[in-house]
Amino acid sequence: MTTKKRVLSAFSAVAALGALGLAAPQAQAAETIHFSPKASAATRAIAKADIKAVARTSNVCGSGWNLYNAEQLPDNRRFGTLFTYTRDSGGGSDTPTCAIFDNNTGSKKYMKVKLCSNYTDTPCKSDEGWFSEYAGPVYQDRGGCGDVYAIMKDSAGHVLVDAKRSATSCD
Repeated sequence: MTTKKRVLSAFSAVAALGALGLAAPQAQAAETIHFSPKASAATRAIAKADIKAVARTSNVCGSGWNLYNAEQLPDNRRFGTLFTYTRDSGGGSDTPTCAIFDNNTGSKKYMKVKLCSNYTDTPCKSDEGWFSEYAGPVYQDRGGCGDVYAIMKDSAGHVLVDAKRSATSCD
């Protein structure tokens, strides 16, 4: 079973318990978001606006990741949300990084998330296809200071999102 299917199965099980009026023990923990100390006020505001959805997405990378950046794309219409997570206390060229591009449209779209390290000898990692939930996760062992790309198209091939952002700031 793929990681995506395991995560979605776990969400389905929690949702089924909720429909029965029962709370799963991990449901409370799932609403916790760990922020990077360098997470911006905008990232914190996006997380606060829908903490349950952002907390669910934060588990996709696995445990031990800190939310570094969340950005609604292409703008406040929010067809998707690009999430970048780090393993340590902040940015930097050697920061392990994970990226996810969350589909907020409610329907299947062609999506691609690509994470590139700033080290030229390290190939970019990407995940692409037709997704109703999210593209990713993609990882770089040394992904800080690199770039993350998010692309979304509708079934007619119209580009809804085409964004390139810094994975982390490198000051």
